[in-house]
Amino acid sequence: SKEFDVLMFLMERPERVLTREQILTNVWGLDYEGTDRTVDNFISRLRRRFEHDPSSPEHFLSVRGAGYKFVAS
Repeated sequence: SKEFDVLMFLMERPERVLTREQILTNVWGLDYEGTDRTVDNFISRLRRRFEHDPSSPEHFLSVRGAGYKFVAS
């Protein structure tokens, strides 16, 4: 599933900030016509599924104006 692909892509690069474009390109492919919203929706789903409190994420962090990063605890 794409959720698993996004999860693995983020987890393989802990602590590194990844732009939405990097996530789209590496998970969906260079020719994918997705948008920032596509990635945002997937990150939201990941948070609901894997975080104890999705409104206060511990692992999938948004980096304002830059993208996302996974923080291993």
